[in-house]
Amino acid sequence: MALLCRHDIALYVANMRTAGEKQFYAFALVVALFKELPEWWTVGILYDIACQIHRSLLKWNFMPEWHSRIVFGVSVFHAYGHQWTCQLWYHPWKSEIWGLSDGEGCERFWSELQRLIPSLRVTGYHQ
Repeated sequence: MALLCRHDIALYVANMRTAGEKQFYAFALVVALFKELPEWWTVGILYDIACQIHRSLLKWNFMPEWHSRIVFGVSVFHAYGHQWTCQLWYHPWKSEIWGLSDGEGCERFWSELQRLIPSLRVTGYHQ
């Protein structure tokens, strides 16, 4: 899993050691980012399931010191698969803060690296 800046440059990468995109990977990347930023910065996060991440942050009170500094949006391609109410709250084109960002930078990032995946894939059982 990767965290990219607005210009699709990788800032942090996490090695996923479990099947599927677990929320704790996203939380770990956000924590790493916020540790490096000034306290007055607000960060926009475009993610395929940003609505679920946002709900988890509020429900379980994760990272309460940063709640007011995060604006969530669901990436454009994935937003259309979400419920209508989710699209109203989280679609990036419904808020002027995102400009024309589509939130698909990670998809482009992994597309560029796809030729490396077979040689870097972990095989066997490791602890």
